[in-house]
Amino acid sequence: MRTAFYISDGTAITSEVFGHATLSLFPVEFNHKTIPFVETEEKAHQIKELINATAKRDGEKPLIFFTFVNYNLTEIISSANAVCYDFLTTYSEKIEKELNVAPVPKIHRTHSIHEKSYDFRIDAVNYALMNDDGGNIKNYGEADIILIGVSRSGKTPTSLYLALQYGIKAANYPITEDDLETEGLPKCLIPFKHKLFGLTIDPERLAAIRDRRMANSKYASIRQCRIEVREVEMLYKRSRIPFLNSTHHSVEEISAKIISDTDLERRKY
Repeated sequence: MRTAFYISDGTAITSEVFGHATLSLFPVEFNHKTIPFVETEEKAHQIKELINATAKRDGEKPLIFFTFVNYNLTEIISSANAVCYDFLTTYSEKIEKELNVAPVPKIHRTHSIHEKSYDFRIDAVNYALMNDDGGNIKNYGEADIILIGVSRSGKTPTSLYLALQYGIKAANYPITEDDLETEGLPKCLIPFKHKLFGLTIDPERLAAIRDRRMANSKYASIRQCRIEVREVEMLYKRSRIPFLNSTHHSVEEISAKIISDTDLERRKY
């Protein structure tokens, strides 16, 4: 199996994301290895030796995706027995020509405590934790969005992802059997109807998720799941609440679709 390295003098998040996205286009399996914080020439030479040893072991050159601010580190890694892809230099040179402004390299600029969005994201994560599962409805006025849906439809992980990645304050509220019997929105949600976004899920998927939590229970039965999903989708339609089926989407995709549909402000950079 061919090896793909993702290397950086920072967190390696950028090289990892770019590299994975590029390789996902090809129906080939890779042995993925991420190496962050290669900040010295000594460390770069150690990684070069590792790359060369990997090439010898595998019998083919590894693919290297890297982002370095320090050009000396770029030179060292580029001299390894590998096929190298330098994302920063490839695009920064073109952008420099377009803007007619020279880049000012600075290590740890993208993913650090000093980035502009950091405080937004930490506050949003704390908010999501404090307002999870309807546990603290008094703070809903501060919410950017309130996710609603039946139990285990994906509200909590989506709330946390929106907070951590985008600095969006997302509360979430579970729609229960009692709520569904009233045929209307829970009273505590009515003042915040403009902030509501619903999640739904296929009953079969919901039953499988719930069964892992409470096996052989009414809560996890396919009949109960079908009833709850049918009723909550009717509630969304009656109340004109936008909603999304989460069954076949990752939390990243769900979050992106929610932001797109609601025009929420991203506080990522």
